[in-house]
Amino acid sequence: MNPAIATVFLVFLWTLVGFVIVRAILSWAPNRPNNEFVRLVYRVTDPLMEPVRRILPPLGGLDLSGIAVIVILQVMIAVVNRVNAG
Repeated sequence: MNPAIATVFLVFLWTLVGFVIVRAILSWAPNRPNNEFVRLVYRVTDPLMEPVRRILPPLGGLDLSGIAVIVILQVMIAVVNRVNAG
């Protein structure tokens, strides 16, 4: 794989991880639906988290979809790193 393409893809994946973490932090605070940043975070993360929520419903009020999405993204990061190194 071209190192430049791998780097761009890794930055994209790490950015998604950051958005999921920010969303988890935002879930602990009162929601501000009119805030543009909050809407951006939800707009970016909803397509990732909704399919996982259908498979992994909340467990006793605890939404584990964020953890599952981060694990999936980490696996993708590891694959890109391995392909790029080899």
